[in-house]
Amino acid sequence: MDRHMWIGFAGAFMAGIFALIQAKKVMSYSEGADKTRKIAADIRKGANAYLRRQYETVLKVFLIVFIILLVMAFAGGVLSVYTPFAFVTGGLFSMLAGLIGMKIATRSNARTACAASESLNQGLRIAFSSGSVMGFTVVGLGMLDITIWFFVLRYGFDINNPVILGNIMVMNGMGASFMALFARVGGGIYTKAADVGADLVGKIEAGIPEDDPRNPAVIADNVGDNVGDVAGMGADLYESYIGSILAAFALGAAGGYGWNGMLLPIALAVSGVLCSILGSFLIRTDENADRQSLLNSLRAGTYAAAILSAIAAAPLTYWILNQNMGVYLAILSGLIGGCLIGFFTEYYTSDSYKPVRELAAASETGSATVIIGGVSLGLKSTMASVMIIAAAVLISYFAAGGSVMITDSSGAFTQAFNQGLYGIGIAGVGMLSTLGITLATDAYGPVADNAGGIAEMSGMSAAVRERTDALDSLGNTTAATGKGFAIGSASLTALALLVSYVNIIQANTSELFNFTLTSPMVLTGMFIGAMLTFVFSAFTISAVQKAAQSIVIEVRRQFREIPGIMKYKADPDYAKCVSLCTEGALHEMAVPALLAITIPILTGLILGPTGAAGLLGGVSVTGFAMAVFMSNAGGAWDNAKKYIESGQHGGKGSPQHKAAVVGDTVGDPFKDTAGPSLNILIKLCSTVSIVFSGLVLAYHLI
Repeated sequence: MDRHMWIGFAGAFMAGIFALIQAKKVMSYSEGADKTRKIAADIRKGANAYLRRQYETVLKVFLIVFIILLVMAFAGGVLSVYTPFAFVTGGLFSMLAGLIGMKIATRSNARTACAASESLNQGLRIAFSSGSVMGFTVVGLGMLDITIWFFVLRYGFDINNPVILGNIMVMNGMGASFMALFARVGGGIYTKAADVGADLVGKIEAGIPEDDPRNPAVIADNVGDNVGDVAGMGADLYESYIGSILAAFALGAAGGYGWNGMLLPIALAVSGVLCSILGSFLIRTDENADRQSLLNSLRAGTYAAAILSAIAAAPLTYWILNQNMGVYLAILSGLIGGCLIGFFTEYYTSDSYKPVRELAAASETGSATVIIGGVSLGLKSTMASVMIIAAAVLISYFAAGGSVMITDSSGAFTQAFNQGLYGIGIAGVGMLSTLGITLATDAYGPVADNAGGIAEMSGMSAAVRERTDALDSLGNTTAATGKGFAIGSASLTALALLVSYVNIIQANTSELFNFTLTSPMVLTGMFIGAMLTFVFSAFTISAVQKAAQSIVIEVRRQFREIPGIMKYKADPDYAKCVSLCTEGALHEMAVPALLAITIPILTGLILGPTGAAGLLGGVSVTGFAMAVFMSNAGGAWDNAKKYIESGQHGGKGSPQHKAAVVGDTVGDPFKDTAGPSLNILIKLCSTVSIVFSGLVLAYHLI
């Protein structure tokens, strides 16, 4: 079966061709008048400049880590010699996923605005096509990276033991996790610093509309949508995608399925590409569609893709795993769990439902009640996601053959236990199997947001802004849904990686370790993991606060010192705000990134492998719940504001609107910086612990 892994190349080719077709479709549309093209060019220039500086910074970090890994591999002998090079390629592919998505997004925003001047459906199609480029680029590059490394290790270096190859492959995700963390945290700080600064001074203090060209931070705000919500998100979801597949690789081999256990996740990914392509053709809407109709249109595509993927998974599992249909039930649990998480995310973040409308009504009594209501809503929303993941874990474990009893001393329990864990890993793959279309519905949101900004700045008609606002509001919900998929899959993948960590430790030592909850080292590690979640979130939110303060001060200065801005007689200095956001993001992303890398290593070196395992458990559980809370609370605050802007509770410019804007600014770092970064933190801690497991085994203090 190992030779059948070539289908990974076929899936990558299919995804790449579809992404190319969608890109050409977008580029065939007009970018509009000279003013519209100039605004789009300014946004594109700012986004490219930021990414250039970010990649220069990250390159230095990658070089240092590469040298450390190289020394560990060739001098210390505590690491596979392939890992340093896989670290580089994983980071490179993750970077490309975000970069390609951002390149097409910055060329789609003005085209979406112009298309929206023709019809709502036309605007939806262009924005969604742009998102499709991102979605299918991510899955295509992911399959290409994994398949290349499989054939290099299997045939280039003749590794014929699936367990050894699976353990090596699972280490290859660290580079992608590194790049995703820097991209998500840095981009999230940039976009929310600009957004918060622009809103606080422009909307609340000056009383001017969102995306008003008089606001000096407006270009930086639109640049941020691309570097954070597109480039950062692309790197993030790429890391989630390959992480789930690689974890299933390692567990499939440990569960006794050999090469077949590795082939199945790749086969599911390939079928998911085809199903996503078919589902994308169902996304269209009528001209007079309301937000619920737009949401139903996107649901039709994503649910159709999930159903088709569920159907395709049955014969694939039957053929590859020799009629073991229990694993098929595990795949179904992941697919259904993903759809349910998506539904409940929509329920808590869309203004079509009661929670967001009640949150908007809280604006009648001021910003304090809006903030309190949003925090309560976010906390409450964790229950559905946690219960769904808990059910998916139990169903997938037992359906795949997991056991709760030791039946004899022959090792039968270990085999059954590992088979059950493979079910959990493959459920994570099932949840992300239709990532192509799921990510497309997510990535289209920033394009629609930019389109609205360009429509406002270039003076397009009010009808165009109404259409782009409708698309943008839906984009907030789909973005929250995309984060829900990423967070949900992260929890399943993190559990799989935790088990891989324990298996790798046990395979490389004769020493007996107590990994049970009664171990003081495990309990201490769990507390440290829980603490890391909160401290990491604190640093990322604080980074937004510090960077946003500099934007607030600069916007106030320009309003005060450049006469004529408010009367359109002078142009603001947009470049200054872009520069401040860039410098602030690159400076402030260092500490949270270092925390995510150093704390797992230090915990392992002090507390030993059991302490590191406890840390992984603690950060996985608390990180999952915290990420859901932040993502849903932030999305609800944003859409409550947009619900008021649609004419409810006083409409734009009213005291209620200003109260909702305050809530939205509080939610900005929740949903676009700290929240989505946590799912990367969960998996980065796991991959770092796995990669440095040999070092921890050799030199731990306790």
